[in-house]
Amino acid sequence: MATSDRLLEAGADIWDAQKRHPFVTELADGTLDEDAFLTWVRQDYRYLLDYARVFAIAGATARDEETMTRLFDIAHTTLAEELDLHRAFAAEYGLSREALESVDKAPTCVAYTNFLLRTAYEGTLPEIAAAIYPCGQGYLDIADHMADLAPTADHRYTPFIEKYTSDEFREVVDWLRAFVDRCGDRYPDQYPAMEAAFLTSARLEYRFWEMAYRQETWGLSAARE
Repeated sequence: MATSDRLLEAGADIWDAQKRHPFVTELADGTLDEDAFLTWVRQDYRYLLDYARVFAIAGATARDEETMTRLFDIAHTTLAEELDLHRAFAAEYGLSREALESVDKAPTCVAYTNFLLRTAYEGTLPEIAAAIYPCGQGYLDIADHMADLAPTADHRYTPFIEKYTSDEFREVVDWLRAFVDRCGDRYPDQYPAMEAAFLTSARLEYRFWEMAYRQETWGLSAARE
């Protein structure tokens, strides 16, 4: 069995939980609360800045030219294209780029980005591959599920579903899946570490939906003067 399939099998319960999450099901049918969606936009914008950094670090860690080139390219595409989508979403609600860049990360976003960056700086290339895989494959699988649930008429969240089911996004995920498989084939002894990294990211993916749906904050009262 390919390494990517082994990882997805290990995380099957987490995938099912994501598909059942109310953020996912309500976004699919267009009823998701606007504030919950805006929480996702703000937090995912901050997340993607670090996600791009992880790909850049992975590119510097890789040793073959094709892998280096593709990892750097994904980092660039994330910054140049995927963040544009978030800026477009935000603009519809009167949020500027400056407003997005000044957002404080919620606790779950901090936990997820810190985990990815620590893995990128301290882990092996197979661990990095496994850690970034749940975001790509997860969004494709969840968006495909949303497309199945969505009504025939377009609604305000249809562009989200279209972005993450697009041919361009599928091609990126196909490459990530092949990257994970190559790492697993070359370094079979590192599978336990890959699975641990994959499952941590997958759990944090679930928590990210929950963070946005609950509009998570730090829960601290204003500092006394």
